Amino acid sequence: MNKTVSRPAAARPRPRSFGRRGAARLVAWAGDARLSIWLVAGFVIAHAVLWTAILTQLKAAQDVHFDVSEGFAWGQKLLLGYGKHPPLSGWVAAAWFSIFPATDWATYALAMATVSAGMMICWAIALRVVDRRRAFLVVVMMALYPIFNFKGFKYNPDLLQLVTLPLLVLAYLDAFDKRTIRAGLLLGLAGALALMTKYWVLTMIGAIGLTALIHPARMLFLRSPAPWVAIVTLGVAMVPHFRWLQQVDFVPITYAGGTYAISDHWQSLQLVLGYIGHNLALLALPLALAALALAWSPRRWTLPFRDPRAFFAEPWSMRDHGGVRRDQAVNIWIIQGIVAVGPPLGALGFDIYLKTDWGISLFFLVPLCVVAIPTLRVPRAALVRIAAVWLALSLIVLAASPQIAIATAPRNGAGQFTHGSYSQLARELTQAWRQRFHSRWAVVIGPTEVSTLMTFYSPDHPAPLTPNEAWGSGLTSLGEANREGFIGVCEVGSPQQPGCDAWMKDNVKAGERIVMTTRRFYAGGAGAPTGWNVTIVPPSR
Repeated sequence: MNKTVSRPAAARPRPRSFGRRGAARLVAWAGDARLSIWLVAGFVIAHAVLWTAILTQLKAAQDVHFDVSEGFAWGQKLLLGYGKHPPLSGWVAAAWFSIFPATDWATYALAMATVSAGMMICWAIALRVVDRRRAFLVVVMMALYPIFNFKGFKYNPDLLQLVTLPLLVLAYLDAFDKRTIRAGLLLGLAGALALMTKYWVLTMIGAIGLTALIHPARMLFLRSPAPWVAIVTLGVAMVPHFRWLQQVDFVPITYAGGTYAISDHWQSLQLVLGYIGHNLALLALPLALAALALAWSPRRWTLPFRDPRAFFAEPWSMRDHGGVRRDQAVNIWIIQGIVAVGPPLGALGFDIYLKTDWGISLFFLVPLCVVAIPTLRVPRAALVRIAAVWLALSLIVLAASPQIAIATAPRNGAGQFTHGSYSQLARELTQAWRQRFHSRWAVVIGPTEVSTLMTFYSPDHPAPLTPNEAWGSGLTSLGEANREGFIGVCEVGSPQQPGCDAWMKDNVKAGERIVMTTRRFYAGGAGAPTGWNVTIVPPSR
């Protein structure tokens, strides 16, 4: 006979939800010296995977940005510079696409891998300044910062700085601590790596130099070999690139001066105000969500409505809390302060066209600057809340991304999508070339916004050449184009069409001229047609 044994209620194990167990584990791992690295690595990998899927769907109604295709084109030939910029972004693209195919999703994966690597380095920076629990909070705040998700969709030198600049700051904090020859050597190499990304990093290098001179403990650092070894190492490591600059008559400097110098003081002021407003708006989201996570209490959920000032005063105390290294926090505060105010003041003083995208790489220390305030209390529950907010927002955006893509796609008066189909054109031109010459399509000539997209989407990956561009990438030449043959592409109705058509008329004596039309189809709708003036020049050999 079967008997059912019933244990007393007091002896039964209390049911604990999976969520509560997960929350307890997250808090425990975040503060554990051995397990915290696995928690952070798992978090940034999840962030990269989720946002690669999101961006692939959000951008499905359009082709990749030409900044991305330009980086891909640079990676087709490893040079010491590419006209406008130093070479590192092209080298990274070459390494990435040697593994992954030249497809849209792979470009978004590259962008998310880049920002995720930056998040890992920023966690290592945070460990030099705050305890592990606060460092994890910094990483999640960065994941909520739009630069590391929505705005980080296009891989280019600006985005790559989110790896090289944190690495530079990390090397400086290490050198400031250890003050050894080895630490100085690593700092110099980190500076060289940053300079090989984009010359804009001179703002961060200058900020670090000024910080070393301003910091109250500066003499300990300046009397050590570290800063002087770093300066020498940086100079030696940059010698090959400096030689390249001489060979090309300092074309990148010419490009920057010719492109971003303006003479209108009023326009300069408007650009500076737009730059400040844009970057403050982007920072508002992670800071606001972190404030809510720190101040929220289920038992006092009405406090934000009854007394907002008391709610936001909740996380603060009258005394300093442990877990903050004040000497390194001072370094972070000074660096961030200088790079926050320096570029706007410089743009006003020298009438520089200050682009909003230049702020992409300059504000990654803001979450740490806030979390490193000693009087800020960071309860364990705040880590769970902000991680839950990140997960909920990411999943919501993932579910809604197909609808967001449709809703945000630009349309003309007839309701048609206006994104051009560069990928369709690249396929058709590749087919046309192979049918005529039974060989690989080697060179494409046209504006950068068109030619590099042909490089990316054509299976032949032709080298791009931009007519009348003084700072050409160096990937090919007009002489090589005439020997190998080329296809010239001018987009009808674009601002570049008159100059492009004129160049084709003046430089192509014998070639087949045709007009092509492409259009994009997405979500059951047809896009507006795009016209192309195409010139096919056969090989001369």
